[in-house]
Amino acid sequence: MDTRAFKRSLHHSDRYNRRGFGLGEEVAGSLEQAYQSDLIASIRENGHQLRHGRLSVKLAEAFGFCWGVERAVAMAYETRRHYPTERIWITNEIIHNPSVNDHLREMNVLFISVEDGVKDFSGVANGDVVILPAFGATVQEMQLLNERGCHIVDTTCPWVSKVWNTVEKHKKHAFTSIIHGKVKHEETLATSSFAGTYLVVLDLAEAQLVCDYILGKGDRDAFMARFAKACSPGFDPDRDLLRLGVANQTTMLKSETEEIGRLFERTMLQRFGPTELNDHFLAFNTICDATQERQDAMFALVDEPLDLMVVIGGYNSSNTTHLQEIAVSRGIRSFHIDTPERIGPGNRIQHKPLGGELEVVEPFLPAGPLKVGITSGASTPDRVVEDVIGRLIDLADA
Repeated sequence: MDTRAFKRSLHHSDRYNRRGFGLGEEVAGSLEQAYQSDLIASIRENGHQLRHGRLSVKLAEAFGFCWGVERAVAMAYETRRHYPTERIWITNEIIHNPSVNDHLREMNVLFISVEDGVKDFSGVANGDVVILPAFGATVQEMQLLNERGCHIVDTTCPWVSKVWNTVEKHKKHAFTSIIHGKVKHEETLATSSFAGTYLVVLDLAEAQLVCDYILGKGDRDAFMARFAKACSPGFDPDRDLLRLGVANQTTMLKSETEEIGRLFERTMLQRFGPTELNDHFLAFNTICDATQERQDAMFALVDEPLDLMVVIGGYNSSNTTHLQEIAVSRGIRSFHIDTPERIGPGNRIQHKPLGGELEVVEPFLPAGPLKVGITSGASTPDRVVEDVIGRLIDLADA
């Protein structure tokens, strides 16, 4: 389908809204009460540091809610206010944070169920209101909702829309989109739906496999077995790896996205030479500013002497997971938790090790003076960070 034409048509529909309802002042109080924190504001003003007894807390210079997330959550609150009686759905989660999604459930917002990666839209009816989340929705989902006569409130982050525009450019010029992302992540699913021919690579190692194949070092059957669920229908590596454009899921590790881009550029340069490079390789900067700022702040934080690190954010939050990766790469004792309730009762913590399943560590805090680094993903409210700090203080005082 012509995705550009569909988007233009949808954006002109009187059942489509991506600008909110002008109710910012009306919902500001509810948002502040639910998500903001006077304690976190004071810690920021105090050089991002807090000392209490034997405990010293250092917050990252940039953490928590980004502009795109704040915008999406505010639009969801405005939507409930604008449609007080209508049924309101969210196509998955508004953002990857359990406390925020729970608040919306308390406001009688419904969530599309997902089973084995497939969303069930059977309960959505004509006239219902459907919110598209900050990380977007696939073009097929938008088409379904539009045809069903739903009112669509689109909170997609503009940085994600920028990536969609990039893969549209790839498609227009008959370039294959190499998408650095997690193949089952909602944002990558949405991005690939706007692409023409595409291939998703998870990391630098997978990108290297693709580049090896481009240079004649790979086996076709092994290649297709590896990427069978990460490419567009009918993908042919011998045909579709000759003209490439690079894009990314906006929450991936910035340094890795950049290295993947350089790797593909070097590979196409080696294959086709400098005079033909522009005919075979395109690159646009689609790294989200907020993701970059939080990763840069995390690199600065882990350069300090820390006894342990607490990373706060949803377990399905890609940007939070990459913050955890940074701590782990420095050998820091690090714990990824999604809610404050993971700490306690007693001197214990339930956390998710990188790439692992939930586990309990007890004892959690060691004896003696303790310096704890704290950061949170772009979908984590300051109020949640405050509650985590409160539990750490209670443990240190016990």
